[in-house]
Amino acid sequence: MPPTARKVNFMISDDVRKEFEKLVPSGERSKVANEALKKELNSIKRKRLTERLLLLRSKQSLSTKEIVTALKKDRTRVNSL
Repeated sequence: MPPTARKVNFMISDDVRKEFEKLVPSGERSKVANEALKKELNSIKRKRLTERLLLLRSKQSLSTKEIVTALKKDRTRVNSL
């Protein structure tokens, strides 16, 4: 974990907690949770961007090529974070 990491407190269901503790060794749990959250946050960002692009397309008649170019640009930006 990066030195700027902070401890957070949130709730997870008991079945998820049990499986997490069973499958992931205690020394790796923060890393696994952090990576899973990163993936989910990136997925949420992509979904929102896609929704915005589709809305813009319906309003402004963007071409598929323009949408693909914008998505590639965003993916490059997100992956560099």
